[in-house]
Amino acid sequence: MKLKSLILENFRAYKERIRIDFNEGITAFIGKNDVGKSTILEALEIFFNNNLVKIAVDDPNVYIEDKIVTIGCVFTDLPKEIILDATAVTSLDEEYLLNEDGDLEIIKEFNCSLKTPKEAVFAIALHPSAEKVNDLLSLKQKELKDRLKTLGIDDKEIDLRSNPSIRKAIWQNTPDLQLSTNKIPLDKEDAKKIWESLKKHLPTFALFQADRPSTDQDAEVQDPMKVAVLEAIRSVETELQKIEATVREKATEVALRTINKLKEMDLSLASQLNPEFKSEPKWDSIFKLTLTGDNGISINKRGSGVRRLILLNFFRAEAERKQKEQGSSGIIYAIEEPETSQHPTNQKLLVDALMDLSEQGNCQIILTTHVPGLAGLLPTECLRYVERDEHGNNNVRSGDENVYKLIANDLGILPDKRIKVLIFVEGPNDVTFLKHISAMLHKHDPSLPDLATDSRVAIIPLGGSTLKQWVEEHYLKGLDLPEIHIYDRDTQNPPKYQDVVNRVNARGDRSWATLTGKRELENYLHPDAIYEVLGVRINYTDEDDVPKLVAQAINNDYNNKYAPINEKRVKKLLNDEVAQRMTYDRLQDIDPNGEVISWLKQIAIRL
Repeated sequence: MKLKSLILENFRAYKERIRIDFNEGITAFIGKNDVGKSTILEALEIFFNNNLVKIAVDDPNVYIEDKIVTIGCVFTDLPKEIILDATAVTSLDEEYLLNEDGDLEIIKEFNCSLKTPKEAVFAIALHPSAEKVNDLLSLKQKELKDRLKTLGIDDKEIDLRSNPSIRKAIWQNTPDLQLSTNKIPLDKEDAKKIWESLKKHLPTFALFQADRPSTDQDAEVQDPMKVAVLEAIRSVETELQKIEATVREKATEVALRTINKLKEMDLSLASQLNPEFKSEPKWDSIFKLTLTGDNGISINKRGSGVRRLILLNFFRAEAERKQKEQGSSGIIYAIEEPETSQHPTNQKLLVDALMDLSEQGNCQIILTTHVPGLAGLLPTECLRYVERDEHGNNNVRSGDENVYKLIANDLGILPDKRIKVLIFVEGPNDVTFLKHISAMLHKHDPSLPDLATDSRVAIIPLGGSTLKQWVEEHYLKGLDLPEIHIYDRDTQNPPKYQDVVNRVNARGDRSWATLTGKRELENYLHPDAIYEVLGVRINYTDEDDVPKLVAQAINNDYNNKYAPINEKRVKKLLNDEVAQRMTYDRLQDIDPNGEVISWLKQIAIRL
């Protein structure tokens, strides 16, 4: 299951009902301090776990009298079957428990007027509202059978042992169900069983907060360590029992010798004494673990940035362990201010790692930040701007040019004034490819620009740009800077970008555009470089779909460490790790006409 949206009402600063949408991969909330970014993450923690952050009596908005807090989640990628018991299998669709968009919408209402807030769970669903068929999920089996009789429905073809079968028969025999959006309680009979079954399918949610000590005594460190100790103890239980028996034997011998000596002085007192062990030994409490580096320095003595980075990865490992333990199909990492205490270089590494993680099919990443260096690295489509309007209401905005401009202005993300050439490509993978290949060629021929480090160029993908790239395009395109456009030829006839290339070349303003001679940039990678990284050997022509061929080869090799893999992940690996294995000789072999070098020469003469 994937998290699609969060619904909040009367929760802290979110007074009015608000729906906040999430990407399938990564979503980043950006805004000023104390505007409600962390509140979003904590609301999710309450919904999924109510543990690290618990619902509290002071969580309702202070400006309204109502003490009912609403936190809801909308999910996609739903299970096809819901198992209630050995004889009852049903689905959310058959039980009319999906909303009008076909998604699962679960609302939790917390009564915060009580000393310990009480939770009530509902499904917001397009459900029958016609009389006598609108309450079937709350009826016991006998009541369902009675309802069959009341409605005069023949039960010969119905499995009367199965509540879903009875409900299905009743609904199928009702001419007009009067479907409408209703709030269905999930606290009785089969409705409760459905919710209990659904909870097993919910993604595991793990929150990494910003205000934490980050020491080796944190739960993320100690909990997995304790689990490891317990598992190790179980594996040597027989040996420990022998040790325990030996200790008992030796200790008993000492005690008996003492009693024998006591008999010599007071026989009656000695006869009342028996050596016994007060309790069973607790082996797991013997081992107290701490973390040290190769030089013996405890992580508690390291810098705050190093501590947080180490703890963040313990957090990831522990979240994955819990996911496997609970058997959930997905995982959501929510990380407050990942840039905290991190050098800009580490911020980039961290964003890259989180982006990679978010591309795994079962993983979603949620971030909060107000740092321009990190926000500038994030794809524009993942950005959410959190603000408070003049009436004190919190809003979360996304997905348009005005929002990107607001974020850029708010965080002070400005274009680099040293830029002299704009390079336009199709997507983020093309940016990565050109940076790696140009860095390699620059070492061979310093007259060719290193696009990874040269501050005079900005590479802007037409699809999936980062906020920094969007800013550079938005603010620099009107300055009449020369543009270089490099697009894949692909297999369309005529090519998709042929018109763009023709128009750019017709400008007469020192701009230049080209289509690749081969199908796409991946066709300029050498088979040896692919083999070194991905462990598969493939043969391909200039017109072949290289990512598709590589994905097929990996998935056909069960021993390949990357299997199973999708084409999107393959494209990222090809343009990043494989491109880094390219050498001058390999490029000469795969690109004898020198196309790639010719592109860089066109850039160089415009700098």
